[in-house]
Amino acid sequence: MLTKEDKGSIVGDYKVHEGDTGSPEVQIALLTRRINDLTEHLRAHPKDHSSRRGLLKMVGNRSALLRYVRDRDLKRYQAIITRLGLRK
Repeated sequence: MLTKEDKGSIVGDYKVHEGDTGSPEVQIALLTRRINDLTEHLRAHPKDHSSRRGLLKMVGNRSALLRYVRDRDLKRYQAIITRLGLRK
């Protein structure tokens, strides 16, 4: 679960311009954090299938956002991939 302070720090790290909360970079970073947290939860609770479904939806959403950035600007895509440590 993301706290308000965690979300604020992630937005501050990945924002493109002042007041930015909805750019693809910020959305991808927030989704990555939620995916990592939920992955840890599922390691402890392997039979939680409803959370697994939510995880798969988040992964698909992040994948679509990454595809969007890749198609628009390859340098931004490579920068976000390396900053988040994603393997693409």
